[in-house]
Amino acid sequence: MPLPSSTLAQLRTLVGADQVLTSKEDLIPYSFDGTAAMSQMPGCVVFVTTTEQIAGVLRLANANKTPVVTRGSGTGLSGGSIPSADCIVMCTARMNRILEVDRANLTMLVEPGVTTLAIADAATAVGLFYPPDPGSMKISTIGGNVAENSGGLRGLKYGITRNYVMGLEVVLPDGEVLWTGNKCVKDVAGFSLKDLFVGSEGTLGVMTKVLLKLIPKPAAKKTMVATFSAMDAAAQTVSDIIAAQIIPCTLEFLDRTTIHCVEDFAKVGLPLDCEALLLMETDGHPAAVQDEAAKMVELAKKNGAMEVRVAKDEAEATKLAAARRSAFSALARLAPTTILEDATVPRSELAKMVRFVEVVAKKYNLRVGTFGHMGDGNLHPTFLTDERNHAEMHRVHEAFKEIFDEAIRLGGTITGEHGIGLAKKDFLPKFLGPASLRVHRELRKVLDPHGILNPGKMFD
Repeated sequence: MPLPSSTLAQLRTLVGADQVLTSKEDLIPYSFDGTAAMSQMPGCVVFVTTTEQIAGVLRLANANKTPVVTRGSGTGLSGGSIPSADCIVMCTARMNRILEVDRANLTMLVEPGVTTLAIADAATAVGLFYPPDPGSMKISTIGGNVAENSGGLRGLKYGITRNYVMGLEVVLPDGEVLWTGNKCVKDVAGFSLKDLFVGSEGTLGVMTKVLLKLIPKPAAKKTMVATFSAMDAAAQTVSDIIAAQIIPCTLEFLDRTTIHCVEDFAKVGLPLDCEALLLMETDGHPAAVQDEAAKMVELAKKNGAMEVRVAKDEAEATKLAAARRSAFSALARLAPTTILEDATVPRSELAKMVRFVEVVAKKYNLRVGTFGHMGDGNLHPTFLTDERNHAEMHRVHEAFKEIFDEAIRLGGTITGEHGIGLAKKDFLPKFLGPASLRVHRELRKVLDPHGILNPGKMFD
């Protein structure tokens, strides 16, 4: 049922009348996120700018048992910020201040609406480095990154968002404010509550401040592109690189379909006569970078690389990395609906998984392009379809069921960095098992007994 006028009046009092949207044309942009074929109109949208406002909204919602869906930039790919019917969408994008950069302790304190790129740039400006780099980093916000535990191209060497969260200010569903964590490198007092909220997809609390760990900026970097006539050869190159005790900061791959789309889109001179492309980057001390780059080139050639191209300068390196980052956008030009997933397997199983995706696509008569993070086994099968074609969308769903089942069978997971949200909650029980699913549900019920936060996401 629509939100009562009394609730809307109280929201306007809390945040200001001009910060509450209710007209249909204003609500439509907030009825969907980056996930294909999912939408739902909210009851209203509320823009918040302080912790106190968020606490007030949650106290009101908790008292009235009104669902609240927290939203940043809406770039998520698992339906995590899709509204519930007639809910309050609470948008934190205007909470976009960098509150502190502490060089002495290598930390940065930020509000949830700061973009990932702004954080990276602020770190670079003082000679430091924030490694997590999701593909949407120009527009994704840190609140969403933390809620989804986002990864990125540098995950193999540097890890994911969880590895850089030192502390959080969180508003609980009843409006109480909790702080967890601090600037100490060592702190084992009590449960690690911050890790409970990282990856919780807005179901346990609303993050209002994030204390991030920074690291020294690498002194040098070298970027290479190797092309192969078979995906197995690319995968073996990755295995050989790791076996040689080299951990590159980036080991990305594109399949033939994606290579052609990216080259048509970005025009960076990628070779088109190959089945697989590896983007390889090493960073660190200049001497170590030189040695590692030479060894990586040698291993690629040993595994039959058709060509190995070494970026001659930073500009070319940036261009090559940008080409990989454009893979999703490039594929999206081919069809009205692009469904990007992130099944992840042990890297030793990645070539097998890529072949399985191709077989499944043929079985269901679907077009697919596959790319991803070969160094950590994170696969992005991307189906090119049309959500208006219901029969084809059913085939896409059946294809993903097989893909996720195979990922689990190979010792992998149903999501490496996109989260569960609405898109994958049907697959979560099989992955977690009964005991783990029960613990998830009980934790959620303890923190949010009325179930107001992001209801229906992750699991029912």
